[in-house]
Amino acid sequence: MTSTKVGALERSLQMVESRSSFDNRLRSLGRKHNAMTHGVVTQMRGDGLIVLKPKRYRARRGFPVRGLVLFLLGFFAFKGFMLNDMGTQGYDERIASLATGTVVEQVGARVMQADPVTLLFADTWGKMLARL
Repeated sequence: MTSTKVGALERSLQMVESRSSFDNRLRSLGRKHNAMTHGVVTQMRGDGLIVLKPKRYRARRGFPVRGLVLFLLGFFAFKGFMLNDMGTQGYDERIASLATGTVVEQVGARVMQADPVTLLFADTWGKMLARL
């Protein structure tokens, strides 16, 4: 091979190497940018330079158990408040009238029936409101 061909080959290899280095830097910047889309935290290093670091982000996976528990607690508290406000007899009369209605009303009557948790909430509401 002649020296011009060797020189051209070396320059070509250097260009390929610099291109892959550029691609790696670009990929790294893309990852950092994606990480920072969820927010950043600023820190000052010992030399006084302010550095931005991405906030840790946890992808939420699975079933939202806490939301379900809070919903059920709120639902039973609502039923207990209604039972306490209407009284046992009035509440049972309303449930009985729902039970004779359409299919949707019958399902509602079944769901709204006084159960031990509802009675506990009604008792608790009664005690709390009696203090006021």
